[in-house]
Amino acid sequence: MKILVAIAFILIIGSLGSALFYLMRDKGGSRRTVRALALRVGFSVLLFVLILVANRLGYIQPTGLH
Repeated sequence: MKILVAIAFILIIGSLGSALFYLMRDKGGSRRTVRALALRVGFSVLLFVLILVANRLGYIQPTGLH
């Protein structure tokens, strides 16, 4: 489970980095920045759903605050 979360974080950061690259390179002249940011939002939602499902199925346990 930790591997999947780490991969999802890497995908989210990579998508954010590519959006920054396209924003600087294209100067707002293309839709690649919007697509990269939409992909980042999709990865974030997927990660959130993955964590909820893993919690529900018992793959992860809440630890609480100590």
